[in-house]
Amino acid sequence: MKTILILMVISLFAAPAARAQSLVDPTKVAPEYREAAEKRRAEQLRQRECAQKADTAKILPRDRTAYLNQCLDALAAKH
Repeated sequence: MKTILILMVISLFAAPAARAQSLVDPTKVAPEYREAAEKRRAEQLRQRECAQKADTAKILPRDRTAYLNQCLDALAAKH
């Protein structure tokens, strides 16, 4: 029992932390890069929207990339 507990603790520290990419804040970049930061933020918001749709639709991991690409294409076609 003690060995299992030790292995669990080690695996928690050995596993890389999965962190979501934070949204770009255009107000915190130099003025000459602000336009690019605004475009990047808009793209991040579109990606998050599609990821939330995939989560809601319970898309399987094997189908997720195709679903996200299709969703992003549909959003781009709207604009």
